[in-house]
Amino acid sequence: MTDPASGVTLCYNGECYNYLELKQSLEAAGHRFQSTSDTEVILKGYLEWGAGVVERMRGMFAIALWDPKLAETLLIRDRLGIKPLYYTVRSQSILFASEVRALLASGQVARHLDPESVSRYLWQGFVPGPDTIVKDIKRLDPGTLMRVDRSGQILETREYWRLPASNNRVSSEDALRVCQEELARASAEHLVSDVPLGVFLSGGVDSSAVAALAQRGADNPLKTYNIRFDEAEYDESSYARQVAERLGTDHHELTLTESMFQNQLDDAMSALDQPTFDAINTYFVSRVVKEAGLTVALAGTGGDELFGGYASFKDLPRAQSYAKLLAPLPAIVRRAIGRASLAVVSRHAGEVRPQVRWGKVADLLEAGGDMFGLYQVSYSLFSRDFFESLSNTRPAAWCWGQAPVRADWLRHGIAEDRTTLEQISRLELANFLGERLLPDTDAASMAMSLEVRVPLLDHQFVESLAALSTAQRYEPVGRKGFLRDAISADIDPATFDRPKAGFELPLEKWCRSGLTAELDDTFKDINLAHSVGLDAESVARLWRAFSAGAPGQYWSRLWALFVLMNWCKQHRVTLA
Repeated sequence: MTDPASGVTLCYNGECYNYLELKQSLEAAGHRFQSTSDTEVILKGYLEWGAGVVERMRGMFAIALWDPKLAETLLIRDRLGIKPLYYTVRSQSILFASEVRALLASGQVARHLDPESVSRYLWQGFVPGPDTIVKDIKRLDPGTLMRVDRSGQILETREYWRLPASNNRVSSEDALRVCQEELARASAEHLVSDVPLGVFLSGGVDSSAVAALAQRGADNPLKTYNIRFDEAEYDESSYARQVAERLGTDHHELTLTESMFQNQLDDAMSALDQPTFDAINTYFVSRVVKEAGLTVALAGTGGDELFGGYASFKDLPRAQSYAKLLAPLPAIVRRAIGRASLAVVSRHAGEVRPQVRWGKVADLLEAGGDMFGLYQVSYSLFSRDFFESLSNTRPAAWCWGQAPVRADWLRHGIAEDRTTLEQISRLELANFLGERLLPDTDAASMAMSLEVRVPLLDHQFVESLAALSTAQRYEPVGRKGFLRDAISADIDPATFDRPKAGFELPLEKWCRSGLTAELDDTFKDINLAHSVGLDAESVARLWRAFSAGAPGQYWSRLWALFVLMNWCKQHRVTLA
């Protein structure tokens, strides 16, 4: 959209939820509007407030603004990183897009893997920003803006937002009230839509809270959707049905079978913007609800990170206490103790030792009592030994434990004056959510032309949580009491008293049945493995161990390798 008078032009992807409020302010300042869109509000906002318009916006967005008077382009990404923004600097130009594949399709980017990004992908199953899997393509950080001149030279890159520090100066009652008000406001604003809208409802606390708050603000029964499986141990549709009945929503159960997954797998793999082992979940959920008629869906993304729902909030403090006991010992001694412990628990492991948390005892002990090191090791897909045998791409500067999370998030995220639970929360927000879940959700859902909104990640709601005490926000750990209390009038909190189980496709079973032939063909392709920086024999050993049912060989490790190899083959991207 271009402003005729100034020539300022806006490219924009996202939603500004408070655009009507901003529009009133702009009209009072003398601006006149030709449309009812939030796009024009942002454009007029820039004319009135310059780059400061972003600090008034409440929403999810990736923005590019060309100002002919300044002869500059302004690139902006939303605060939590819900919408991605990729760019590549060329001679006399800069290209930007919402997807890595768009930049590859330009023909102006070499299809070469970044060796360090491959190593980081093998570490955690995704590529953390600001890098991407492609050597010359970068991702703008969340809460950041960039000024670029007409020749493509980057003039400035700066943060305009970061997670606030804890602030417990107000009474606990007032803090709780403000947080609840902000959540209610965010939920109401996320409901505004002129196309069919519904809620992903798993039956867990997070999605149930979003559904309950959304139903309060809806004039008619809200549409809710749940994906069920024939495999009973993965199917939680009964929990979603129970919540839907209590809320009175128009509930729909959609079945995803193994044959449907196999038939649609090529489409799903084609929807991945970068290699990532987890986006496949979002793709299939998005596909079935899109085919059911939805255009906008609300999700409970962010609840676990904000309120301590993951196992990491229990496991990491426990691991830290053990590690600190051994911290005074030399690193070589700690590693020897870890190796001895590992030998005991994996004596029947076969040719590949367990690649889950309990199989990384030696690595955890070597990290000492450092929370960041413990976090990185616990989330690594592979043990250090197997990682080093698997990866042929480690640069000279690479070292085990090197931070794949942006330094500024870490510096302000795990400062010594923060509580342990707050440190873990910030790491989960920056890494697991910001670097994995949100990019995966955007790419997979937009491939189906489905817009996913995440009201729990409204930045003003997130900011308000800084006033809560540790007990109010996180304790008892794993229960997410704040969200339970917020909807206690709608749903009995005891409804959620069951073991936590995140939404997961039955890939563990499917990899051992209908997908076996395709996986086998991929993992036996020696040339393909070498072209993406993998040791073919290590890949084969891991596949044999998984196929044999060896302990500690979880499906996600194999799936991460399959996705990497498949994506690189499909997009003709190899090591230089």
